[in-house]
Amino acid sequence: MALHIATPLIESCSMSASTGRPTWLKLDAMQPSGSFKIRGIGYACEAYLAKGAKRFISSSGGNAGLAVAYAGRRLGVPVVVVVPETTTERAKTLLRLEKAEVIVHGASWQEANAFAQSLICESDAFLHPFDDPMIWQGHATLIDEIFRSGHKPDAVVLSVGGGGLMSGVIEGLHRNGGSTIPVIAAETTGAASFHAAIEAGRTVELEHITSIATSLGAKRVCEEAFRWSKKHPIRSVVVSDQSALTACERFLDDHRILVEPACGASLAVVYENAPELKAFSNVLVVVCGGATFTIDQIRQLERG
Repeated sequence: MALHIATPLIESCSMSASTGRPTWLKLDAMQPSGSFKIRGIGYACEAYLAKGAKRFISSSGGNAGLAVAYAGRRLGVPVVVVVPETTTERAKTLLRLEKAEVIVHGASWQEANAFAQSLICESDAFLHPFDDPMIWQGHATLIDEIFRSGHKPDAVVLSVGGGGLMSGVIEGLHRNGGSTIPVIAAETTGAASFHAAIEAGRTVELEHITSIATSLGAKRVCEEAFRWSKKHPIRSVVVSDQSALTACERFLDDHRILVEPACGASLAVVYENAPELKAFSNVLVVVCGGATFTIDQIRQLERG
């Protein structure tokens, strides 16, 4: 039995009214770990367990780490999550609630990741937050569910951090006969590594992550996401932090679901009726979720 659940697919009356086109929501914020991450990470954890893994190691203080911790608890496998010093107390508390051992190391994810990899023993499995073919395969189940429902959108709007969600969604589109359906890839200013790759014609490393949407804070998008940009129609959109925060508040009012600013980036594309939407009459938004922000944090950031 999969560790993720089949999440609701609903039409957003408020978004449909504001944009003048039917707008549908795939509510992966309802996943048991709080985000879409459990799809791919759960799939990978089950595969590694079947191969004999005795411990799972991760290097994320955000949604990926929470997904590994949840999967480990459900599968009865110990989990170690290495997080950088910038990780919030809320995130560490949530990880410990899932019975994970939390190690704080380094000023950035890169340092935490290097330390996590130094811990790996022969019987361990390392779960990368976004750059693993098994993770993309698991994320593709999101699209499987949509097509099984009989729904076929004109375009899919989603947020991009490291590119794992986008890689999985496009894989899902191709295996369900949706290879021509465009993806609108949303990022925030200061965390737009995919947009930088498109402009440079290759993946590049951002010098700093300055966006408050920390779940989008991969300095370099994965190579798979960039490869898809050569084979699949993708439109890159960059929104401001303020737009993402406002979208989170508006979405909470409209749908009674709290998401984090990383998810707010894709919601902002729709709420602001971005020009990239004009060619489409039936839009799907992946509500990817996020468990590490509170409404008080979002409001405090909005106030600056």
